[in-house]
Amino acid sequence: MKHFFFILFILSILGACDKPDDQPTVDDLPVNPETPAFMQLDFSTDKAFYQPGEKVVFTIDFSKVPEGAQVRMKHLNNEIEVLPLNKASWDWLPPATDFRGYMAEVFKVENETETICATVAFDVSSVWTKFPRYGFLSDFGNVDASKREQVLKNLNRHHINGLQYYDWHNKHHQPLPVVDGEPARQWKDIINKDVYFSTVEAYIAEAKAINMKSMFYNLVFGAWKNAEDDGVKAEWYVYNDPSHTNRDFHPLSSPFLSNIYLLDPSNSEWQDYLLAENRKVYEHLDFDGFHMDQLGERGTRYKYDGSFLDLAKTYQPFIEAQQADQPSKYHVMNAVNQYGQEGIAAAPVDFLYTEVWDPFKTYLDLSNIIKQNNALAEQQKNTVLAAYVNYDLANRNGYFNTASVLMTNAVIFAFGASHLELGEHMLAKEYFPNNNLELKTDLKMALVNYYDFLVAYQNLLRDGGTFQDVELAALYAKMNLAKWPAAKGFVAVIGKRNEDVKVVHLINFKDAVTDEWRDPQGVQSIPAMIKNTPLVLTVSQKVRTVWTASPDVIGGASRSLPFMQEGSKVSFTLPELKYWSMLVFEYE
Repeated sequence: MKHFFFILFILSILGACDKPDDQPTVDDLPVNPETPAFMQLDFSTDKAFYQPGEKVVFTIDFSKVPEGAQVRMKHLNNEIEVLPLNKASWDWLPPATDFRGYMAEVFKVENETETICATVAFDVSSVWTKFPRYGFLSDFGNVDASKREQVLKNLNRHHINGLQYYDWHNKHHQPLPVVDGEPARQWKDIINKDVYFSTVEAYIAEAKAINMKSMFYNLVFGAWKNAEDDGVKAEWYVYNDPSHTNRDFHPLSSPFLSNIYLLDPSNSEWQDYLLAENRKVYEHLDFDGFHMDQLGERGTRYKYDGSFLDLAKTYQPFIEAQQADQPSKYHVMNAVNQYGQEGIAAAPVDFLYTEVWDPFKTYLDLSNIIKQNNALAEQQKNTVLAAYVNYDLANRNGYFNTASVLMTNAVIFAFGASHLELGEHMLAKEYFPNNNLELKTDLKMALVNYYDFLVAYQNLLRDGGTFQDVELAALYAKMNLAKWPAAKGFVAVIGKRNEDVKVVHLINFKDAVTDEWRDPQGVQSIPAMIKNTPLVLTVSQKVRTVWTASPDVIGGASRSLPFMQEGSKVSFTLPELKYWSMLVFEYE
């Protein structure tokens, strides 16, 4: 042992040791139990989220469950109940507390050694928009029942609780064709693809059966060519000049059926026109709400009368009109690169949604958008980011880069948002039907764990709290720590205070080759696992419990860590860090 301390002394002289003088040596720290083995059996719940008082139905691949396995129900790191596991499906009634995330852990103990067999999270919330986990649908052709079931089953396993029905409609100004009071059985979307009423209707009903909400997509200001034949007036359009000579439009070429011409969202007559069309939608299709879209910054634009049009300020009155007409429906609007977000956040939307483009390229940009949204909504509305990873790779067939996706999700989730990325396939482009990229097996398995993590720990990740710097030190240079923002070659440290809990997120950029989340060519590298790192956190209170969880390890199951506290210094050993680990310090 004398040799060990001599080596440690020499390393400190050489500058390779970060250990402050008044902190314990590695030898002083209590030893963590071994990390349990993990089997990752197929384990699922029946619905995307649950009302308080609603039973959760679990299903597991029982043929692979070891004899004597049990299942424990947990909220955060607190065990609620342990049950014997003797069949493939069973139900359990969670506590009636609203807006809570839970995790079920199937485990087996043999010879005092624990194996985690499977984990699954579940969300008990009376309103899905408190913790929105948004997915999408983009194919409404003649999709058969088995395909729809497969799509929704996969989305349900990721706890997607809301769906954006992308380009389900016909004309933007007349989304659902209705003749003599009857909806058309079939129509064309903007790119000349067939849409079947029966497919849209069936998806809505089947999603509703598993507590998954359906939001119909449309622009707030879109019209096809010759819309005047359908009653759209020239006075409602947006113009590029004060003499109303040139209408503003989004150009589209073949096979698209029309350019998209823009209308003034604040024009009350246009609002009334689209409200009437939306009532037709709700009359014939049981959508839960309206997902509103825009096109971002357009430059200087004018109304028909020649006055300047501040497009960013038109969205709030448009949303208010929609909500007043349909108060029982949900409403959300895309703030493209935050354009108009101030007014959108003040409007009656149920959560905030940002589609992210350049110049917001870095992981820091993602965190700043989320924090800005939190501030604009006064911490009352959570955020969904539409952020398209491996964008250029999707120009051709191939695979997503696993590290690109998981690193981006680690940042988005750690800062309390969710990521619009899952539908019939995974998103890499703003045109949702693009499905050129596939998921490798490791990414498929990892995403399940990441979404379980997002749900199980939603009360720490997405339920208030204040981000703040923390003083965290490594006892030696095995882990190079740096305060957020992310820096290549370092482990980024993110601190957050939630009532009597301090949360510390560690995101591993030690082996990163880029700090751009989109990673268009898919060059991001998979980080090497860092194990058994002695750390010291400076705190201002007496700590009662230290625990950790990671989506990269044992299915996100939480584990208590032994620790020592001397004054303001809490010493412990982090068992492992792959992409992202969360540390939680509960105060007395």
